[in-house]
Amino acid sequence: MEAEFLKEIKEKAGQAAEELLAQARLARGDILVVGCSSSEIIGERIGTASSLGVAEAVFEGIYGILSKQGIYLAAQCCEHLNRALIVEGELAEREKIPVVNVVPQPKAGGSFGTAAYKRFAHPAAVEFITAQAGMDIGDTLIGMHLAAVAVPVRTQTRQIGSAHVVCARTRGKFIGGERAIYNKEML
Repeated sequence: MEAEFLKEIKEKAGQAAEELLAQARLARGDILVVGCSSSEIIGERIGTASSLGVAEAVFEGIYGILSKQGIYLAAQCCEHLNRALIVEGELAEREKIPVVNVVPQPKAGGSFGTAAYKRFAHPAAVEFITAQAGMDIGDTLIGMHLAAVAVPVRTQTRQIGSAHVVCARTRGKFIGGERAIYNKEML
């Protein structure tokens, strides 16, 4: 990969993370799930041209932004690992999430999950998580890992490389019917 292309990918990923965080109202300790197809970023069909270099650039761009704000990154693996997630071990321990035994590889788990596993201080693989926000790079389908009510977040960054970017935050459910009054800060 060209160094200039990887630099651009890192910058775009960081920009998308900043834009999402500006709208998502996340608190220190919250979780942001990211699904990333490095194949889609380089203009290929998802799952066909995995690139560890591209995935590492995306990871670096996003992780740096999240770390500064105390937000946990959950890196979604590909369908070959049933969309398991790579997280910091302390998050799995804090949330009492059962850890599974798998080490992702570029062609079995995806390059983004592999990059996270290599870069986290104490990586752990888990099957399920309930994240407060998410970023889907390349149509990887992260919805199964978001809290119950996902709300689209429109960002200026709609593409990283050739990959489509969709972001979401979550909110509490509205309950109580037509006479209920809702807290506007939670909308």
